Amino acid sequence: MKKLIRFFIKLIFLWIILSAGLVIIYRWVPVPITPLMVIRYYEQPKENERKMWKHDWEPLEAISKNLQLAVICSEDQTFVKHHGFDVKAIEKAYENNKKGRRIKGGSTISQQTAKNVFLWPGRSWLRKGLEAYFTFLIELVWPKERIIEVYLNSIEMGNGVYGAEAASRYWFKKPASKLTQYEAAAIAAILPNPRHYKAQPATTYIQGRKQWIVKQMGFYGPLDYSVPNEE
Repeated sequence: MKKLIRFFIKLIFLWIILSAGLVIIYRWVPVPITPLMVIRYYEQPKENERKMWKHDWEPLEAISKNLQLAVICSEDQTFVKHHGFDVKAIEKAYENNKKGRRIKGGSTISQQTAKNVFLWPGRSWLRKGLEAYFTFLIELVWPKERIIEVYLNSIEMGNGVYGAEAASRYWFKKPASKLTQYEAAAIAAILPNPRHYKAQPATTYIQGRKQWIVKQMGFYGPLDYSVPNEE
């Protein structure tokens, strides 16, 4: 029994070292592939002769500030201020779910980045626990600019389309650096369900979401990642 316990302790310690090492590596190295990309690829019907997998990494400077601001306004308006977790959003989500309303999450951009890069989709206590662990690590090791850079290069932005550059070229036939305010808002608008919604042509629902996001961008003001985190 003691040998078994020591074995599991060593295994946990090794996993912590390896996972922390991967987070450190990704502080500078582009993320080439994520578990979700692989899962989605094999989920596509076998009869499809050409399975979709578009992913082009671009540095943050090559991604329009319009898109950076649009996804922050759409997904996590306290991103530059929190330490990875938005306590108020989590409490609100908990209350909504407890009242039997449509399930809403309280995930920040940092949490979504941790989930997309290191974990698998789904709902379980194990995955949520690992998500919290990786969120803590990336907030500790990566600056906010790196978190949003990895997020914008890794998330699903269409069926088989990952990252800002691939999404921009897929939806608007232009590089991510050239996205206008409304084009950026259109991409941000589909993020809750990018395999179901289309950035272009936009449905009435997505058009409404675009208008709301653009308004929020105006309220938010200039994007500044150097804002001190909340205590």
